[in-house]
Amino acid sequence: MLGLALALLVGLSLGLLGGGGSILTVPIFVYVLGFEPKPAIAMSLAVVGATGLVGAVRHGQVGNLNLRVALIFGPVAMVGTYLGARLSVFFSGTAQLALFALVMLAAAVFMLRDPKLTIGSRETVMAHPVALLTAVVIEGLVVGVVTGLVGVGGGFLIVPALLLLGLPMKEAVGTSLLIIALKSFAGFAGYLPQVAVDWQFIGGFTAVAIVGIWIGAHVVQFVSQRTLRRAFAMLLILMAVAILYQNRAAVF
Repeated sequence: MLGLALALLVGLSLGLLGGGGSILTVPIFVYVLGFEPKPAIAMSLAVVGATGLVGAVRHGQVGNLNLRVALIFGPVAMVGTYLGARLSVFFSGTAQLALFALVMLAAAVFMLRDPKLTIGSRETVMAHPVALLTAVVIEGLVVGVVTGLVGVGGGFLIVPALLLLGLPMKEAVGTSLLIIALKSFAGFAGYLPQVAVDWQFIGGFTAVAIVGIWIGAHVVQFVSQRTLRRAFAMLLILMAVAILYQNRAAVF
């Protein structure tokens, strides 16, 4: 019951922030539900992929989804995520959790920054298409590899990138969810030959998370994004410190 309650929290974070769901899912699977790190990362990708897709559909219904941008960014990120999942065989579960905690700290830093400071005008961005394409490819690959290695959707990196393309915040959140879904499914496919998957558990957890993401996508227009991001960032910092301490043997 506790796991299902936390699944609702995962969905809410994705719906409200366009990311953050997988940052919560892996610790829930490992430290609350007792899964080993590698299956936890793989199942996290499946859950976040499914919930992200549902959230993207919900955002699309209210006009907060830029399909063209998602279909440019998404395939590049999918390649990187699949590659990261295949590379994970060279990392121990402890090392992956330590890396995961470092990514959590990076996510907290991004969330504490004011995203409005990174917004560029659409005219300025489109005046440099080659630079834009290069940036999209590089960031898509980097975010994808990180997703595959540690099971995070990377919304905290994708949303700022979409803001740089001139997308409004709410549209960046919705578009981020579709990109997260595409690359999470690619990463999950990369893990399937490596781990045993509890499909029944994934189904139940995902169903509850989907309820959360529909709620989050509906109420996002009524809440302060800045307050949410700052509160979530502080939670990430506390969780990252705890995970680093528990896996300090892989760091020191």
